[in-house]
Amino acid sequence: MSQGAKILIVEDDPHIRRLLRATMHRAGHAVVEAADARQAIALLDIERPDVVLLDLGLPDRDGLELIGLIRLRSAAIVIVVSARDDGAEKVTALDLGADDYVTKPFDTDELLARIRTALRHLRTAAAGEPVSIVEAGAVRIDLEHRRVLKDEREVHLTPKEYAVLAELAQRPDRVLSHTQLLKSVWGPAHVERVEYLRIAVRGLRQKLEVDPAQPKLIINELAVGYRLRA
Repeated sequence: MSQGAKILIVEDDPHIRRLLRATMHRAGHAVVEAADARQAIALLDIERPDVVLLDLGLPDRDGLELIGLIRLRSAAIVIVVSARDDGAEKVTALDLGADDYVTKPFDTDELLARIRTALRHLRTAAAGEPVSIVEAGAVRIDLEHRRVLKDEREVHLTPKEYAVLAELAQRPDRVLSHTQLLKSVWGPAHVERVEYLRIAVRGLRQKLEVDPAQPKLIINELAVGYRLRA
């Protein structure tokens, strides 16, 4: 599935659509295109794409609304590709079910890398193969045995530090919003307590990063959430 996937491009700007089409074809993917939300919903049912590249500024409907509709109809990977770079919009998109968020102007190679990563995890999930080992630099995360090694030496984490790391490791290279992490680790009653998450991430960086002041593994997406660079 990592090659030859079907990509639905939902974008009203013909120039960006042409760029995305050429980029996807170069990577060996099949492409279908929609210029508005109405066409996107129709193609979603007919073409059953593996990935949806979604612009938010559509002429007939806000793209944020479309995320929820896609999630009701499809298990496709949803990657928002939008000029909107407001942190609150990114958080909303992720919380509604988007798998990733890329801001325009974008690097085409980075976009392809994110698609490859998402497809790899989709293939693993479809095959029923649980991800048990995740590597990030010199760090190895063994999710099955709840062990974390750095340079082959075991690192002792607090329960909350491990829980945050495990959430990130199960979705490597994807942004998880503050709300998603807080809900998963601390529960729905604590989704406003971002300071809890910051303390846990600070502890993880102290124990896992080469230089905690310049993190390379646990990346902060400003005002949005965190990503594990695996």
